[in-house]
Amino acid sequence: MSTEKVYPMTKEGKAKLENELEQLKSVKRKEVVERIKIARSFGDLSENSEYDSAKEEQAFVEGRITTLENMIRNAKIIQEDEMNSDTVSLGKSVTFIELPDGEEETYTIVGSAEADPFEGKISNDSPIAKSLLGHKINDKVTVQTPGGEMSVKITNVQ
Repeated sequence: MSTEKVYPMTKEGKAKLENELEQLKSVKRKEVVERIKIARSFGDLSENSEYDSAKEEQAFVEGRITTLENMIRNAKIIQEDEMNSDTVSLGKSVTFIELPDGEEETYTIVGSAEADPFEGKISNDSPIAKSLLGHKINDKVTVQTPGGEMSVKITNVQ
């Protein structure tokens, strides 16, 4: 018997996934069905690139809907009161300085379902987050990255 993967996330992250799911079900799914209907009207389906493209998009949309439903069903909301205030944990923003050059970076550690590096949100499964979790302000941590080791000093947790 396999157990379902748990997706830790913030309330905001879950709400974002629920909104995306609703958009896919209520709008995108209907748009794709309409594209398929129009493409069928062009005749011979064996050489109909519009039909093939619409069917591929339909498969993608249905796959994403299934994925989102699974993530939402297995979501574990991160509770504020479960978090120690000065320890790096899920849902917290952590600022650190790369040693020795002192380049400062700030990331919020979130569950994999809501990770978005362009918004400064990294997955708790990422090498940086795995190395930082459980550490406190002023701790020096060695991070194993695909590009090699880097040392950092945690300067702030909030």
